[in-house]
Amino acid sequence: MAITWFPGHMNRATKELRKLAKVSDLVIELLDARAPNASRNPLLASIAPELPRIYVLSKADLADQETTAQWYDYFKQQESKTCLISSIENPISAGNLLAAIINLSIEISANSSKQMIVAGIPNVGKSTFINKICGRKVAKTGNEPAITKRHQRIKLLENVYLVDTPGMMWPKLEDQEAAYKLAAIGTIRNTAIDSEEIAWFTAEYLLEHQTGALKNRYGVTAELQTAEQEIEAIAKASGAKNKGSRINTIKCLKHY
Repeated sequence: MAITWFPGHMNRATKELRKLAKVSDLVIELLDARAPNASRNPLLASIAPELPRIYVLSKADLADQETTAQWYDYFKQQESKTCLISSIENPISAGNLLAAIINLSIEISANSSKQMIVAGIPNVGKSTFINKICGRKVAKTGNEPAITKRHQRIKLLENVYLVDTPGMMWPKLEDQEAAYKLAAIGTIRNTAIDSEEIAWFTAEYLLEHQTGALKNRYGVTAELQTAEQEIEAIAKASGAKNKGSRINTIKCLKHY
């Protein structure tokens, strides 16, 4: 099943973002640390190519630490981008953000107002990031995509503003492997995907790339050579079975 998801409110948000970029000073783009490249929205690069950009690798606590460190180095060294890492245990503070902004030679002063766009794909943690930065709940959050539907301008400091924007996809997902990764991490609404297909894709991908982490997480000691064996082991460890001990692959997906 080919995945595509670009509802009407995202089309409107794209048009509004083009206008917003003309009166803003910086883009803070959140990327999911579990799939940094797949979660880069090509629309954002085309909308505001001239604006300085800070990448934030969000949800780092859910990703492999070594891989996250490699992506951090890649963005800083290969793309010369400012990059920050955010997790539940180590959220980014206002001080961290301001230091990164100043490092980009953007002057913060009482004489001029600065506006920063916070952007990214759906369910990447933009609103949570803003709430942590501000030290209070100012943006609506939820564990599902497309919670934010409209721009919300939020005061961070005197003359410094953040704009929380709706999570945005792009009209055509040409890289379907990347699309499946996005579906696996909860970027795309369940109504737009085949959940069982995504479960099998995720199982096969993690078996190839993260077998050790899977075994450690679920206390599996047996060798896992196929996706079927992997899902069986996870179902047994997590109780993801229906009546009659039949494996519930969709329920298994929620444990990845």
